[in-house]
Amino acid sequence: MPDYRILGVRVDAIGKADLERSLVDAVRSGARKVFAYVNVHAVNLARTDSRFRRFLDAADVAYCDGEGVRLGARILGQLLPPRIVLTHWIWDLCALFEREGISVFFLGASNEVSSKAVAEVHRRFPRLRIAGSHHGYFTKSGPENEQIIAAISAARPDVLFVGFGMPLQEYWLEDNLDRLTTRAVLPAGSMIDYVAGVKRTPPAWMSNHGLEWLHRLVKEPRRLWRRYLIGNPRYLVGILIERWKQDFKK
Repeated sequence: MPDYRILGVRVDAIGKADLERSLVDAVRSGARKVFAYVNVHAVNLARTDSRFRRFLDAADVAYCDGEGVRLGARILGQLLPPRIVLTHWIWDLCALFEREGISVFFLGASNEVSSKAVAEVHRRFPRLRIAGSHHGYFTKSGPENEQIIAAISAARPDVLFVGFGMPLQEYWLEDNLDRLTTRAVLPAGSMIDYVAGVKRTPPAWMSNHGLEWLHRLVKEPRRLWRRYLIGNPRYLVGILIERWKQDFKK
């Protein structure tokens, strides 16, 4: 599995089938592994945030989650497999985990949204073992955090989804990973909100053309305008400059 550097940020060239196999292998082997996702926002963050960049470098897998990352890779002469978007992939994962007898824990979102997400997963996959869930609005250090760690350890899930948003979820995992008994850990962003139906995935034509960012911007302009209207052009300029440097060296 080769790893590429997109503006200096690690992205692994791993496809969906191999990624799923790695998840199952992690659970079966008892080895704790982190499966991080990389999109344009992640690349922009990692370029200025050394802690977040360190997390991606240390992850066992850093898979491509965005079409913008694939586009940047192509411009730089690298070929990445099709992106793997957790908000869609989660249903395939639930089916896989149900077949394999793998248990899951959902950490993130509000208490109400988390409960809705668990109910929806159970409705679709009644034989999937849901070890537990907890909202994400707790103090990320101190006694309350210790209680959450203890609750996850007591539930003994095979797979833990952590959805606090980037980079808070990665910071929390870096701080607490050594005390988690979970075998496979996945930062999840707002996936729990989508599972609960609180947020809606874009129409197929937008997804097929890598326009999820535009759909999200229209839905949440006040929260996301800076990420997309400033972050996306900054990323593209960085890619073009990097390509110019490559051509200049030839």
